[in-house]
Amino acid sequence: MDEEDRFYVRYYIGHKGKFGHEFLEFEVKKDGLLRYANHTNYKSEKIIKKEVYCNKIVLEELKKIIDSSKVLNADDDKWPEPDKVGRQELEIVSGNEHISFVTTKIGSLLDTKDSQDPEGMANFYYLVQDLKALVFAVMDMHFKIKPI
Repeated sequence: MDEEDRFYVRYYIGHKGKFGHEFLEFEVKKDGLLRYANHTNYKSEKIIKKEVYCNKIVLEELKKIIDSSKVLNADDDKWPEPDKVGRQELEIVSGNEHISFVTTKIGSLLDTKDSQDPEGMANFYYLVQDLKALVFAVMDMHFKIKPI
């Protein structure tokens, strides 16, 4: 496989609390496979797992979102470690770049201000919001029960 063709994105956010291990996770592979999982035991809910293949246009948009975020230049060394609040993980493989971030859950942009690297964490926060919005939009369009 050509180094320039490599592409993979995985995001995880979760915590362990009174309802057990609750998390949201998704990954997108080079072939367009988007896997989504959401798990909570709240009100005896079960894990939700969905898979869908995205076309080249969606993958290109995902790459643009990542490239414009400047997160490939970030470093999580000065970010808060995962704690009882939870953890977030983001792994991106794009071309010859391979980065992985791990930090605590970020509830809002205000949570990034007290970091030793507020700009890097803010870029991470905005990227995660954009990635989740794209994934939720794709899932919503694909698994819509009643057509519009």
